[in-house]
Order: sequence, then structure tokens, then C-alpha cells
Amino acid sequence: MQISIWEQESFFAERDIIIVGAGLCGLWCARNLKLRNPGLKILILDKGIIPSGASTRNAGFACFGSPTELLHDAVVMGIERMWQIAEMRYKGIQKIKQYFSAGEIGYEECGGYECLQKNKQDIEELREKLAWLNKGMQAITGTKETFVWANDKMKSFRLWGFDAMIENKLEGALHSGKLVMALARSVQSSGVDIMTGIDIQHYEEGNSNIILSSKQNISFTTKRLIVCSNAFTSQFLTDLNITPARGQIVVTSPVNNLPLRGTFHFDEGFYYFRNVGNRLLLGGARNKCLEAEATTSFETTPIIQEELERFISTYLLPSQSFDIDYRWSGIMGFTEDKQPLIKHISDKITAIIACNGMGVALSPVISQQLQF
Repeated sequence: MQISIWEQESFFAERDIIIVGAGLCGLWCARNLKLRNPGLKILILDKGIIPSGASTRNAGFACFGSPTELLHDAVVMGIERMWQIAEMRYKGIQKIKQYFSAGEIGYEECGGYECLQKNKQDIEELREKLAWLNKGMQAITGTKETFVWANDKMKSFRLWGFDAMIENKLEGALHSGKLVMALARSVQSSGVDIMTGIDIQHYEEGNSNIILSSKQNISFTTKRLIVCSNAFTSQFLTDLNITPARGQIVVTSPVNNLPLRGTFHFDEGFYYFRNVGNRLLLGGARNKCLEAEATTSFETTPIIQEELERFISTYLLPSQSFDIDYRWSGIMGFTEDKQPLIKHISDKITAIIACNGMGVALSPVISQQLQF
């Protein structure tokens, strides 16, 4: 493509910072950098016509960790780091609520729940550990009991096949598309430029700048590069150990008198469901075939889709017929220790990726750790 002088001196002019990835992490990075230094010339590039990945293809949970997930994280990353990550998630949700009105992002103070089965968890052991979790969470949230038993609500929600349920009133739900749009409008109003449909495939780092080459045969020049393309980062930064994880989701047609209200987790967060108005959204089940779901392909698969429908029929709408109106998947990025990755490739290049399925909550906070 031949570039005009007008385009070269405007759209394709050298920037102070180029961010690859216009999802939540890239947008929050741009916002925080502009707040610190309003004079920065920042451009965000994304290969999709709208942000690709998981930012607008998740389940819309504003959560910071169910009890069994936190206990699992304590084993994987250590107790001290688990509390640090939990605090980051909590603070991230508070920042979202601080910056945007509930109406702007479709936020609902509906509470979060974890459903339990005796054959998967030792409920009595969990009962003993819940006091320890609440003590740790009190230091973060200021609430004496973040987690409370809510077995009595299972009947009113018409949940079947579960033995116990824990409630967290500090969690909520939001509209993922509205959040990304509100954040994009915010950064654009501050002077940040966003270009979509640009697939960056290579970069060359020089003494004073970096030249990015795209699949569209358009080059971009920047003084500094921030990579926020999550699981897709390995396509041009090959030495980062990020595992892609596909999260498949279904949404039913409207269900008459749907009693379910809130966000729900099951099986250490591998299954997650909520109401979207009077529709039921269910996602997950990738633990049924973890290896096959470690992919950047957005295709849905029969084995997972059938499992999701089975789960709805068994536990959520056992006596009702339903249709599936929406099927999609989002691609997350995971590290081995489940901790977000901020890696300085050089003094000009930084990767900030892998929120391990918690991008909504973590992006507002980890983006503040950028130092330029």
C-alpha cells in the first residue's frame, strides 16, 4: 500500500508509544499512561475489527476469586502471593466502579456464588477454611465476612444437584462490550488513537525507535512498544511461555420466570454461569479436554458445547426446554503459576499479558505497574 504524505504525517506518524492489543489490558495501559503524562502520543493497534481475544468474549463477571479457587491458588503460587493477587483483583473491580457509572457498563451489584458438591469438595473441611479466608479477605475488603453460606438460596434459584453454596456479596456482573466501548471512548477523548484491522507480525528495534511491520504491508514507528496481545503474543514474541486457553460459552433464548440472579462458579471456576436479563449464560468445561482447549482457535467444539447443554439440563433448567441463541469462545492467556506477566523485553519493549482468566479485574491494576 502506498502512503500519502498526509497519511504519513498524521495516521502513520511516529508515536511515543504503540500498544499492540486494544482489549482491556491495552486500553487500561493507555489510560494510565495518559493520566501520568498527557503529552504522550499513543497509538493502539489491534488485528480485529473490534478487540480480539477475551475482552468482549468473556462471561461478564466482576469477580476476584471463589473460595475453592483461592485455596487452589494458595497451593499453586503460595499463600502470600495468593493474597496479593486477590487484592489486585478486588482493587481492579473497585477502579472500574469508580471510573464508570453502572449504566455505562451495565454493572449489577448482584453478588457472586460458588456451588459445591460433596463428591468434588470436602465441604466440612471447606467450612473450617472459610474462617481463614474471611480473615484474609477482611484485610483487603474491610468486610468481616466476605464469604457466607447461602444454602437456603439454592431452592429460590432453582438450582439442582448441588449440596451447598457460598455467597460473596462484593462481586457482581457487567456488560463486557459496554465496558470496552466506554474505556475506548475514554482513552480516545484523552487523545489516544486506535486502529483496528492491523495485524502486527514483526518488529525491528533500532537505537532510537522500533519499526513494526503488519500483515497489511503498513509499517509503524514508535519510541516504545507495549505488547498487550495476551495469548496471541507468541506470534511475534516467541520466548514468552504463555498457554492459550479457550473458554466456550452458550446463552439460551429467554426463559420465562428465570429465578437465577447473580454470578455463579462451580468446580474451582471451570464452570461459570449467570443470568443475562432473562437468559441463562453458561461457560467453561474446558477441564473436560484441557489439551484440546489450549488453542488460539475461536471455533466452538461439539464436545464442550454438548457438555454445556448437559450441565444446563441437569443442574440449571432440569424441567424446562430451552434453545441456545448464542455460541462463542474467547481466548485467555495463562502462565504456569497463574500470575500475570509483566516482562521487559528490552529498555524499549514491555509485555503485559496473561491475566489467567481474570482480565476484567486485573487489567486496571497491573497496567499501573508500567514504568516509562
